[in-house]
Amino acid sequence: MKNRFSDSSKKSIRVAIVTLAAGAAMAASAVAGAWVQSQLATRPVLNPDQERVIAQQTSRDSAYIRQNINLLAAKVGDLQARLITMDGVSKRIADAAGIPYTDPEVYASLEHAPEPVMDYITDEHGAAWTAQGLGRELDSLSMQLSQQKDSFAMLDLVLTRRVGVEAGLPTYTPVAYPYLSSSFGWRRNPVTGRHSMHEGLDFAAPKGALIHAASGGVVTEARYVPGYGKLVEIDHGNGLVTRYAHASSIKAKLGDLVQKGQEIARVGSTGRSTGAHLHFEVRMAGHALDPTLFLARQEAPEQMMVDATNAVEAIVPQVR
Repeated sequence: MKNRFSDSSKKSIRVAIVTLAAGAAMAASAVAGAWVQSQLATRPVLNPDQERVIAQQTSRDSAYIRQNINLLAAKVGDLQARLITMDGVSKRIADAAGIPYTDPEVYASLEHAPEPVMDYITDEHGAAWTAQGLGRELDSLSMQLSQQKDSFAMLDLVLTRRVGVEAGLPTYTPVAYPYLSSSFGWRRNPVTGRHSMHEGLDFAAPKGALIHAASGGVVTEARYVPGYGKLVEIDHGNGLVTRYAHASSIKAKLGDLVQKGQEIARVGSTGRSTGAHLHFEVRMAGHALDPTLFLARQEAPEQMMVDATNAVEAIVPQVR
């Protein structure tokens, strides 16, 4: 009986010891975990020298970035000012060339070009530039440069076209004698006595005076034509033709390419004519136009008028 009690007591003691050991192990594990966590969560401690070095480096980096942003912003501002100047120049060129801003070819590029602004890249004091603001302004400048390029390209195209058209117009007075013995329009024909349409201008000029091409083109007639006499006809393109009649002699030849002001014939009185003069016509698509619509207004030198007087006095109004 005594031995059984001893065995039971020993068993109970062993169980108690195991339980206490397990509890102690768990407590030790919890303490160890808490210590490790506290060690990991602890921030490294910098000494004053390290903190000062880091602060100085950060300050230098910030100043460098700010300086570069300010330099870039200054260049952006300069580009903006130049764009405004270019826009003004393009408008002045268009105005000097007589191109209205409502011209369909240039209206969109000249009139609706947006005015550049930079109020969103500075603060209220105009000094705090931002990278985001500069990025937006660079995008805006890129768009404006593209528009300005298109504007000048369109303006150049319009001017080129107009120069080409004007170069083909018969604006050069064909003889050096500005006196008209007969103008364009209805009049009494000095030969038949009937009213008829005079389809050109008659320049009173002495026989042998030089006749010049009123504009450049291709000679399509250089021969004697009934009524016109010795005739030179020049095709200037786009249906525009000039005729020079009653010449005494013809210098230009059929198919010749002549320039404005080039000598093509000499004044005479061939064909249906009552005296030496030049009959000058301008025709568009076969229809006669008043040449005074094209010829430049020129004041004849006083001496030239005196020299031509004797020849003019002997000339009555002429017809072709």
